[in-house]
Amino acid sequence: MVVFGDGGNDIEMLRQAGFSFAMENAGSAVVAAAKYRAGSNNREGVLDVIDKVLKHEAPFNQ
Repeated sequence: MVVFGDGGNDIEMLRQAGFSFAMENAGSAVVAAAKYRAGSNNREGVLDVIDKVLKHEAPFNQ
């Protein structure tokens, strides 16, 4: 499961998911809980990761 978060309410979800992404604008606690980083949610950060996942480029090669 791939999940994305940027706020404190997302921390537990990020910890539980296999592929967790903190958004670029996320706070430090959210970044610490996630395994990976994504671009800003103001600039299609989620879409960029989804495109890479569908092409088997991320997070599998990281």
